Amino acid sequence: MTVIEVSKLQKRYGDQVAVRDVSFEVRAGEIFGIVGPNGSGKTTTVECLTGLRRADGGTIRVLGLDPDLARAELRRQVGIQLQESQLPDRLKVWEALDLYSSFYAEPADWRALMADMGLSAKRNTVFAKLSGGQKQRLSIALALVGNPRIAVLDELTTGLDPQARRDTWQLVRDVRDRGVTVVLVTHFMDEAERLCDRLAVIRAGEVVAIDTPANLVAKAELPGIARPTLEDAVLALTNPTRAAA
Repeated sequence: MTVIEVSKLQKRYGDQVAVRDVSFEVRAGEIFGIVGPNGSGKTTTVECLTGLRRADGGTIRVLGLDPDLARAELRRQVGIQLQESQLPDRLKVWEALDLYSSFYAEPADWRALMADMGLSAKRNTVFAKLSGGQKQRLSIALALVGNPRIAVLDELTTGLDPQARRDTWQLVRDVRDRGVTVVLVTHFMDEAERLCDRLAVIRAGEVVAIDTPANLVAKAELPGIARPTLEDAVLALTNPTRAAA
């Protein structure tokens, strides 16, 4: 079953074209990745599909809803963790979860969610005192506290050390195992390869490929590279001149 449909999405900021032509579908129960260089339109795309920004062209349907016309309903069914998400420094972990749960008619048990994310020992710790990995765990918990059908996670592991990144990857798998469809924006190819069932590769505001990580590697034309990686394949799609060099 398709839960997200994006067709010919366009978004401009003044004279700057952020998204030129983006189309893809996301299936229920998968981890769908969006990858591409900085400035390629990844974050703008997910902001449009979650109703945080209004598209200038194209159509979007999320669980059959138009994000521009049904924002309130959409936010009850879609959990969001964005790259720039921040909480007040003095807000405690339990306070944040309790506050966010109050926004929903049928929230998850935030105490159980806090335990599932390994944050029970930090329940009285203020946001400013959490480590990077703990902040990401809290962000995921806040994205799930409304019992969403879809979770959108943007650059989830940026700035984390290797162990914290691996721990966060397992949390993403756990989210999917809860029955939640995941849209994951990342610029880490190892992360995309380990987690994603399929990937949309975006270059300069356009989707240039959609496939499984393994198929993207297998289809890449990479002369002189005997054992290409996903990073090689994505580079060839998003920066052909550099890849050829």
